Amino acid sequence: MSFLAQIPKDQLIHQLEGGVILMILGLATVFVFLVLLIFLTKGTSALAQKIAPTTKGATAPGFVPSSASDAEVAAAIAVAFAKSKE
Repeated sequence: MSFLAQIPKDQLIHQLEGGVILMILGLATVFVFLVLLIFLTKGTSALAQKIAPTTKGATAPGFVPSSASDAEVAAAIAVAFAKSKE
């Protein structure tokens, strides 16, 4: 704090004004970048949906179809467990 007392008041005010201007420019730059990023992400998502739309019948990888019986699922789990113990 003693360093600030050594700087003339008009120079200190000038430096503070410059700092505030630089801070506002930096905040505005980040804000504009983030808004642009949001719109580009939404646009890319919409474009991807047009190019390769998802179907309601698509299943996630590793999803067991409903046609598999409980016995088949239990057998697959048992085999996987046995393989993991080897």
